[in-house]
Amino acid sequence: MQSVDRALDVLEALAEHGGQAGLSEIAARTGLPYGTIHRLLRTLLARGYVRQESDRRYALGGALVRIGGAAERMLAVWAEPYLAKLVELSGETANLAVLEGDFVVYVAQVPSPRKLRMFAEVGRRVLPHSTAVGKVMLAERPDAAAVFGRTGLPRRTDRTITTAGELLGELDRVRARGYALDLGEEEDGVHCMAVPVHDGGRTFAALSVSGPAERIDAIERAELAAMLRKAADDFGATLFGGGDGSAGDGDQGR
Repeated sequence: MQSVDRALDVLEALAEHGGQAGLSEIAARTGLPYGTIHRLLRTLLARGYVRQESDRRYALGGALVRIGGAAERMLAVWAEPYLAKLVELSGETANLAVLEGDFVVYVAQVPSPRKLRMFAEVGRRVLPHSTAVGKVMLAERPDAAAVFGRTGLPRRTDRTITTAGELLGELDRVRARGYALDLGEEEDGVHCMAVPVHDGGRTFAALSVSGPAERIDAIERAELAAMLRKAADDFGATLFGGGDGSAGDGDQGR
């Protein structure tokens, strides 16, 4: 069991370094001795879960694509009742997103029943700095500055944050209040609030509610944050705490 746990630590270290890392970076992240890491990497290389690049750095391997695709499909299935509950409570579209490398990927959505509604196509990849889901996941990553150092901060609208100092300040505010906002930063006229979903101590995904600016702004922020937080906590507990998968009625009333 210890070997399995350590192998997963190595894979997570690679993921947290954008998909590839050197031996010293893996050691710093995992706290494992170099010899142990070498032994684990030999097995992971043989199974295709890791590959070695020409510069001797290690990268996540192609064998993970098949597993990751299946996991994402199941994640969408498991998330659906929680997203549906958010739509029922808010009247707006609910989304689930994850970070894959340096990009946000939308993996599940339940649309608003209203005629004018927002769509973030499942499978769509966007940069994290201009979205609420991206910012709330970046806020809990110690390497956030390295992520947007690699991707840059391109302008999406007139309200997009495009300087590193301003974005770091925004991430501080996200950590302090527990949710992130996109106030027309990714798309004009669209507002969004997102909260993190935790697997114990770490953030692995984000839940959000998005819609036309005037409708999102009409919902009291503390109320919207509370319903998102409850859905995220319940969803995380179901996935990692052995829950029964039911979103329940709870006390999320508007």
